[in-house]
Amino acid sequence: MDLDKLKTTDGLDLKGKRVLVRADLIVPAKGGVITEATRLERVVPGLKDLATRGARVIVLSHFGRPKGGPDTENSLKPIADTLGKLAGVPVGFASDCVGQAAEEVVSALPEGGVVVLENTRFHKGEEKNDPALAEALAKLGDIFVNDAFSAAHRAHASTEGLARLLPAYAGPLMMEEIDALRAALEQPRRPVAALVGGAKVSTKIPVLTNLIAKVDKLIIGGGMANTFLLAGGVEIGRSLAEPDLVDTAREIMHVAKARSCEIVLPQDVVVAERFEAGAPSHTVLTLDVPADQMILDVGPKTVAHYVDVLSRCETLLWNGPLGAFEIAPFGEGTFAFARAVAERTRAGTLVSVAGGGDTVAALNAAGVTGDFTYVSSAGGAFLEWLEGRELPGVAALARCWRCRIQPRPLTRRFAPTSPQRGEVKWGAHDLHFSPMGRGRKRSQDRFRVRGRLPRKGVPDAR
Repeated sequence: MDLDKLKTTDGLDLKGKRVLVRADLIVPAKGGVITEATRLERVVPGLKDLATRGARVIVLSHFGRPKGGPDTENSLKPIADTLGKLAGVPVGFASDCVGQAAEEVVSALPEGGVVVLENTRFHKGEEKNDPALAEALAKLGDIFVNDAFSAAHRAHASTEGLARLLPAYAGPLMMEEIDALRAALEQPRRPVAALVGGAKVSTKIPVLTNLIAKVDKLIIGGGMANTFLLAGGVEIGRSLAEPDLVDTAREIMHVAKARSCEIVLPQDVVVAERFEAGAPSHTVLTLDVPADQMILDVGPKTVAHYVDVLSRCETLLWNGPLGAFEIAPFGEGTFAFARAVAERTRAGTLVSVAGGGDTVAALNAAGVTGDFTYVSSAGGAFLEWLEGRELPGVAALARCWRCRIQPRPLTRRFAPTSPQRGEVKWGAHDLHFSPMGRGRKRSQDRFRVRGRLPRKGVPDAR
């Protein structure tokens, strides 16, 4: 996947064009009332930019996990209303994302108008990447803009499927996410540190194995650090761990050492007998964890050590908390380290990129989200990117041949009716050819073909 091939709508004449925008409109709601609209606020500038350029903006999104078809609980109608209030412009709504209901609303949409179509997951073909549903969606637009990085790890009809059928472009939020992750992993300011936390090693093995080949320091926190402590022969009492993955942890440490990646583990920890709010707790060295207690956070020496390690780095990639931050007082380690990262970021001495649902919640609780270089709102897509996996929604944009304004010359075998240099017209495509060499029969002559080739229906193209 060549990310340099991603195109945006910058410089395109969109006046009167029907622009299908795949957005991420998933926000917390209760009883049809949006309780937190940050994600919608981030979507608004991109939609307004398209509208001010004269586009007819048609917004697609999934919401929730509806079963068996439409239901009011997962309708996008309340979200469309909130989006209109945030944008300060009327935002229409269609009761379906395809068919007559959608077609009538789209056909009536004026230049500069915005409409939200109903939940794409009300159709079973969405998650199956059904070509028929993708084609029905494509009928509603002239070009496709994917601005939902958080859904890019899914090969669905409204993400990967649409990019095969229309000229496809990356939206501003999509590019923001990709640029931030590339800056942290592909073109970073070195040395680079990664902090990977969370409850279980089993959910992060691909992330760890990918990162040890790319970063200089790998800080491990959360419950997964306990498995690494076990692998080092440290007793961890009743702490959450995965003993069956001790050998895997040892192998990761062995490979990391061979690749000159330092793995950094806790030096002291906060322990308690019970995992509940306000439970009595105290701090001990990692070598002194009582047999009847459990590790629930990192201690102050560990935070100071992590900050010291980070002082020698210029880039930090963060995924996962250092402890059970949701329950007081076991978030203090995560919050203290987050504040230290924020301070260095504000000073301009650190590039800090964070992502993942628990990570964002922890940074919000620490009050430092706005101080990081970039905080991703994506969950699964962010994690799969860290694993080094190709995201179908992004790959489809990078491969989109229809959106290349100046396509590269293509080379194909082609059997025109004459072996002379000339031109063949195939529909709207002008194909230029010239002999490259001859076989035994004239019909087997090989020709260099330059131009845009349709994917299907080219005679004798193979």
